[in-house]
Amino acid sequence: MGAETYPLLRGLHITCVGLSLGLFLLRGWWQWRGSPLRSSAWARLVPHVNDTLLLLAGIGLALMLRQYPFVAPWLTAKLVGLLLHIGLGIAALRNWLPGRLAGMAWCGSVAAFGYVVGVALTRDPWLGAGG
Repeated sequence: MGAETYPLLRGLHITCVGLSLGLFLLRGWWQWRGSPLRSSAWARLVPHVNDTLLLLAGIGLALMLRQYPFVAPWLTAKLVGLLLHIGLGIAALRNWLPGRLAGMAWCGSVAAFGYVVGVALTRDPWLGAGG
């Protein structure tokens, strides 16, 4: 992958980030409203396809930039935030938790997503809070 590939890969990554958040918010809304759309085939498939593309683009960018988790603190923070987002999101959307706890997990997952985006934009795991 050459330097000309970077803008395309970055664009794909950013597009997938937006789609990922939009789809997650939509699925949370459907969950909260008890909509049958939340269990439709496309609602179960499309987010996973998008998130796979997002992850692959992220790995490609890390390789191109020679920035690696557990070496670059900001990328380690992104990875930890991503795992928190995934864990809380799964708990919230798969009915593992009762009402309010599921809502809190969902909000925590959105907050973790925001943290990951903040770290990506600043390359600072502390987001300017010192450390």
